Amino acid sequence: MGVMLSQSMLALLKGLGTSAGLIMAIGAQNAFVLSQGLRKQYHWHIAGICSLFDGILVSIGILGAGALITQSEFWLLAARWGGALFLFWYGFKALRSALKSNSLETGAAELTSLRSAIITTVAITLLNPHVYLDTVVLIGSIGGQYPADERLWFAVGAISFSFIWFFSISLGARWLAPLFKKPMAWRMLDAGVCLMMWSIAVSLLMA
Repeated sequence: MGVMLSQSMLALLKGLGTSAGLIMAIGAQNAFVLSQGLRKQYHWHIAGICSLFDGILVSIGILGAGALITQSEFWLLAARWGGALFLFWYGFKALRSALKSNSLETGAAELTSLRSAIITTVAITLLNPHVYLDTVVLIGSIGGQYPADERLWFAVGAISFSFIWFFSISLGARWLAPLFKKPMAWRMLDAGVCLMMWSIAVSLLMA
């Protein structure tokens, strides 16, 4: 029993560590969650949606879908171009916002309703092929190598970190809020988001 508990705990910690190493990297999703956390615009909804989809994608990957996706040229090509186009579009919105004198309460990149927040969050999550690479392919392939009982604990660890991370970003953004009372800080953030989105889009097209 002790050995089984130890193996399960190791699998859970491995899931936490694997998820942390991939999700914590600066990317389109994290930049979006941070910027909306600073604006305090539906940030808890956004964190919840990102965490939920990560959990779903990780589960799908561990069940074996990651290998199927990587073997399909059509889906790889569709994900690459669809994701790149969306990231270019969102980057343009961030650039347009950076060229204006925005403060914490204003900005062209603001989400005007819960519906727009949900749609944008789902798009940021599902139209970015890097999300599938991290969750379905990488985390899924690693977790899929474990025995069935340990695989469950690996998934729990990986999914748990996703919730911890996204809600931490949303909560932690409040400490940066005073800095972003200054329009220049918002311009720098929006410009950084633009560069991040466009660089990821270019990397997709060049892959």
